[in-house]
This record gives sequence, C-alpha cells and structure tokens, in this order.
Amino acid sequence: MTELKEKVQRAVEKILDPETGLTFGEMRLIKSVEEMEPGVMKIEFVPSSPFCPLVFRLALNIRRAAENVEGVKRAYVYCRGHTMEDSINRMVNRG
Repeated sequence: MTELKEKVQRAVEKILDPETGLTFGEMRLIKSVEEMEPGVMKIEFVPSSPFCPLVFRLALNIRRAAENVEGVKRAYVYCRGHTMEDSINRMVNRG
C-alpha cells in the first residue's frame, strides 16, 4: 500500500456517520481505496442501507476528505449497493 493510499484510507475512515455516530472505519463502509495514477484516487463505499437518504452527502464527504489529503489531486468516489448508485456516482464525480 502506498503512503498516499494509506493517508487517504485513514482520512475517509474517520468520517462520522450522522445517524449512528460511528466512523466509516468502525462501520466498515469503505470497501476499497486505490491510486489510479499519481495523486488520483478511486474510493468505493457501501452505505449502511440500500435506501440510505444521506448517501449523496456521504459520498461528497468522502470526496472532500480524500481531496484534503496532501498529494491528492482528484478523488473519484463510487457508491455500491444503493438503489440510486448510478445517479449518485455521476453527480459526485462530474466536474
């Protein structure tokens, strides 16, 4: 695991789930973190429910946390297992 990947993993696992008060790490919501090219990260997560109403906000929080890590130029976040994952992934990763 690269140093940048480890830093991003730690950063996104510290995010708190507003409904439970637990971190994403404690809930094991982060499924993968990979460096696609230098400074470009891909993060996959699974919300606690396939109908989670906060999933878009959670995805944005993951992206922000990753992009705040020094050395990260861009983070792409992919939700898995949600009924609206395609729409969420398009909105979070555009621009």
